[in-house]
Amino acid sequence: MASIFEIALGEDFQRLHPMMQKRFGVDVEAGYACVGTGVFSEVRRGAWWTVLFLRFGAFRNILFPDQGDTIPFTVENYPYVDGFARPTVTFVRTLDVPSVKGGRAKKRRFDATMVHSKDRGAIVDYLGTHQHLATDLVLDVLDDGSLHLQTTGQRFYEGAVAFNFPAIGTGTADLYERYDDARGVYTIQMQVRNPYFGFLFGYKGEFTCEFPAIVGDAVPVHLKPVHEEIRE
Repeated sequence: MASIFEIALGEDFQRLHPMMQKRFGVDVEAGYACVGTGVFSEVRRGAWWTVLFLRFGAFRNILFPDQGDTIPFTVENYPYVDGFARPTVTFVRTLDVPSVKGGRAKKRRFDATMVHSKDRGAIVDYLGTHQHLATDLVLDVLDDGSLHLQTTGQRFYEGAVAFNFPAIGTGTADLYERYDDARGVYTIQMQVRNPYFGFLFGYKGEFTCEFPAIVGDAVPVHLKPVHEEIRE
């Protein structure tokens, strides 16, 4: 069975660099996961007024207000079948953010789980521990075999509440990921911007990957969302 990214990209999947195909080919039937370890050379936030917004996002592992340089991180992509029988892939990034007072580093997480929606004709990216936020991904394979992902059409789901975010309340994420043959590393760069308020959050860095074998959908429990959302 093709991975959710291969389904979404169709023939363009073959234009990805082979190591990018490996990374985004994670699927239960493929029998492996992708675990990356690296360093963000910088993590940045927007103006002072973004701090409250980012702190709110930290409660559900969506965003956080910390910033800094040379921040170690991991990214864990495990495939499984969710409670609604949808092939799913985790995208959990964990950062070891240094303490500003010289104490122990604190861990910050971005949690995301992704499925391919036939109805929407796109990958749906559920953000956070409870999948309250959902957004479609627009994918584009660039000439050098790298991948550009852009979020669009953000929705909120909580119990009986469901609505589309107006433009003023959204943050569009643009993520670029490529494989550097010369150095044998993946590079990543991401920015979240609002059409009215500009830059909100971003990071860039590099990492290497291991591809551990898995049997079935044996995904570490701590990577799964607390709540699964059927609405796409």
